[in-house]
Parts: sequence; structure tokens; C-alpha cells
Amino acid sequence: MRVLWQEYEHNLEFKIVTSVLHRATPAEALAQLCRGTEEVLIEQDLLKKLESGRRLRIKAGFDPTAPDLHLGHTVLLNKMRLFQELGHEVMFLIGDFTGMIGDPTGKSATRPPLTRDQVIDNARTYEQQIFKVLDPERTLVMFNSSWMGEMNAAALIQLAAKHTVARMLERDDFHKRYQGGQPIAVHEFLYPLIQGYDSVMMKADVELGGTDQKFNLLVGRELQRHYGQEPQVIMTLPILEGLDGTQKMSKSLGNYIAINDPPGDMFGKLMSISDTLMWRYLELLSFRPAAEIAAWQGEVASGANPRDIKIRLAEELVGRFHGAEAARVAHEQFTSRFQRGEMPDDMPEIALVVPIDGAPLPQVLRDAGLTPGTSDAIRMIQQGAVRIDGERVADKNLRVLPGGPYIVQVGKRRFARLTLRNS
Repeated sequence: MRVLWQEYEHNLEFKIVTSVLHRATPAEALAQLCRGTEEVLIEQDLLKKLESGRRLRIKAGFDPTAPDLHLGHTVLLNKMRLFQELGHEVMFLIGDFTGMIGDPTGKSATRPPLTRDQVIDNARTYEQQIFKVLDPERTLVMFNSSWMGEMNAAALIQLAAKHTVARMLERDDFHKRYQGGQPIAVHEFLYPLIQGYDSVMMKADVELGGTDQKFNLLVGRELQRHYGQEPQVIMTLPILEGLDGTQKMSKSLGNYIAINDPPGDMFGKLMSISDTLMWRYLELLSFRPAAEIAAWQGEVASGANPRDIKIRLAEELVGRFHGAEAARVAHEQFTSRFQRGEMPDDMPEIALVVPIDGAPLPQVLRDAGLTPGTSDAIRMIQQGAVRIDGERVADKNLRVLPGGPYIVQVGKRRFARLTLRNS
């Protein structure tokens, strides 16, 4: 059931339609659920929960710190959808309360908290995005302000008493900051506790999270024991690399593919990833059977063009978020820009550092080694011989902004997959 935003301030929960359990045996369901996971703590406990025959309560939390969800987020959403298909109850938690604290995970400095208005504005965009993956009739959307907003100071102190500073400092990012003399604000210690307390209030059987969330997920297990509940099973999933193939997908790094990207943009970005990264995306994002993907790997090893596999990936993902017809059109448009055989398979991948407001295109072409100098770059632009992502560029004063990868073509034979960073 969709969230009614006018009722948001009343902290209502939203019911889901009871579904019929999938006919998969517990062992078969376990095998499906473990595909693509990094770690399951504890796998035997998950099997016992599946064998119980009851509908499990599956939790995954998202802090609305940015308005757009990207393909990296869908690694978790896809796993939640699988639980739905197996007949279990999915709880999508919007951390509107924790969003105002700011998740300190992986941060080297205290993160500025968001205002409530910012959190609500970002949370509004999540509904129409998550239901491109999740079944809206089988999804329970919850907000942790429902219970945290009602907690008084005495109760918060009681919650804080259930964990120690020593245990908090075992967390890698806190430990590094403490050893390096970097300040750690007291409210940052509250974040893992509140995330763990969410599991208590939601009575979660399973919690999903990225590998960087393992500490926080374990806190949930400990707090559930404190409150007399059966500890949740933890499933950590890999962090999806961005288009640059190195750093995690992130809007701030400009290496992301948003769920709401237009079909043509999404298709083009997926076609820009390296042949190596393609397999990673297939593993974590594709719904194709593992045996089919393995067969494709064998085809490529035998000489098949990886570009054909990449097209299948792009068609699948664009089709998932925009429909089959949009995927077909995006494919045709891409093919019309890049005729078969026009792009080399061994296109070099180049990363440049530029100012936050970008760099002049002639300078970029020179620094990427696509032209001998800026004067030659200007001449090629004026001749109409420079294309970025298939589009001819005629403005020699164009500034190329941080982001990418961009597929840059100069003349008929010079290509590069170019990523620009501002640090």
C-alpha cells in the first residue's frame, strides 16, 4: 500500500496484503537468498527460521539523506523483492529520525545533520522509486520517528546503557578517528544504538545491509537479546562499484546511475562500464539465472563480443525501470549513435582530476592524450570531429564537469572512457 504523505506526521504504519508462501523448500529458498550475499550471520539460523513455516519479518533501512536512489541501492531492494516472492513480510524502514543524526559509517569527520524538512522532502521521493522494484501491496513502509519521536530522555539513557564505549570503539571508522585524534561527537554513538533499537521495535527476523553496515546490524542482534527477542539474522550484501569501477556508487562522486535516469541515459551509462565491471553488475543487479550468466562468460572466453552481453544487461535494467518499449527505443538510439564495430573493444579508461566546476574541453582532450595539444583539440572541435557519449560537440568553450565515465571520440579512431574527479 502506498504511503499517504498527508498522514506522515501522524506516524501511521501501513498494512500489507497477506501473501501465499512460495512452494520452494526451505533449503531451496536458502540457496536463492544466499546468492550474491557477502555474509549470512547465522546461515543455520536462517534455515531454521525458514523451516518454521511462518512469514518472516524482513527489515532494511534507508536514511533519506539524498532524494535519488541509484542502482547501488537496488542490490538491497532486489533481495527484499526475493523475500516477497518467497512469501515473507518486507519492512522498508525510512530512517527519518536517524537521518537527522547522519550515519557516521565510513566517515572521517562528524557528518552535518539534516533538518527535518530536508529529510521529509527526500523521503517523499522514495515511494515512487522503491515500488519500481518492490511489490507495493506486499510492502510495509515504516518511519523510525514513530517510536524514537516518542522516546523521552530517560528511555534514551536506558537504551544507551545497553552498550559500552569500548564496544563502539571496536568499529573501524570510530577506531581510526579516535587513534587519529579526530573528534567523535556523542550523538554519533547513538546512531548504531537507534538502528539496533529499530530492529527491536520492528521485531525483525532478518535485517539486510551493505557490508559497511555489519557493526550496526550486530548491535541490533545484541539489543534484541536484551529485550528478550530472538536475534535477527544478518545478511550483508556487497557494495556496488560505480561507473568508474573503483569507488562505491555514489551521487557525490558522480559515478552513479539513478533509478530515475531517463532510459537513454541509463542505457548509455551501462554501455560505458568496463567489460570486467559488466560481470559484477550482472552478478548483483541481474535477475538472470546464475547458470545463464556463467554460460555467457563461457561464450566471451570463446571469443564472443562482451558488448553483446552488455546490451543484454542494459536492456534488462532499462526495461525493469522504464518498461520493455523504452528499453527497445534506448537500444535503437544507442545503436544509431554508435554503429556496429565503430567503438573499439579495448577502449582505454582514463581518469583526470579537474576543478569542481569542470575543465575546458580542449584541455580535457589534451590531458587525456586524445589530441597533441589544445590548439589541435580546438581544430577537431571546429571540424565536428569530437563526440561525447555519441553527441557531436561544437562548442570549443564547453566545460566538462566532474562525473562520467564519458565515452569521448576524436576523429574516427581515437576513443577513451573518461572519468573526471574533483579530488
